[in-house]
Amino acid sequence: MKLNTKKIIMSGMLAALAVSLSGFSIPIGASKCFPIQHLCNVIAGVFLGPIYGVCMAFCTSFIRNLLGTGSLLAFPGSMAGAYLCGLMYQRTGKLAGAYAGEILGTGIIGGILCYPVATLLMGKEAALFAYVLPFLMSTGCGTLMAVVLIGGIYKSGVMEYLRGMLEGAE
Repeated sequence: MKLNTKKIIMSGMLAALAVSLSGFSIPIGASKCFPIQHLCNVIAGVFLGPIYGVCMAFCTSFIRNLLGTGSLLAFPGSMAGAYLCGLMYQRTGKLAGAYAGEILGTGIIGGILCYPVATLLMGKEAALFAYVLPFLMSTGCGTLMAVVLIGGIYKSGVMEYLRGMLEGAE
C-alpha cells in the first residue's frame, strides 16, 4: 500500500478532533458512549477508506486511554466500525453502505468483541451481548450526526472536490 500524505494528515486531524471532543460522552450501561468517534469513523470511511479509518480509530482510542478519557472498550468498537464502514463504502459506493457498516461494525461486531476485552483484560463480569445495546445507541447517534454532515457536503457539491483533493498528489 502506497501512503498518501494528505490522507495521513486528514487521519491525524480526525483523531485530534475526536480526542479533543472526548469530553462529550454519554454513559449508557457499562460503557461510555462516544458519538464523536462514530462521526469521525464515518468521515474516515467515506473519504479515507478502511485502512486509514482503522489507523485513525486506533490512534484516537490509544490517546484517549493515555489521557484517561477512554477505556479499553474503545479499541474493538471503533476499529471494527471504521473498517467495516470504509469497506462497505468502497464496495457499494453508497453512503448508506458506509452508515450501515459503521452501525454493524461498531454496534454489533464491536459490541461482541468487547466481551473478551472486558472479561479477560478488565476483569469485568459481563454477558456476551452486554455491550451491543450501548454501542448501538452510541453509534446510532454518531452515525446520525454523520448523515447530516456528509449529506450537506454531498448536496453542496463539495464531495467530489474533497475526494479529488485527497486522491491527488502524494
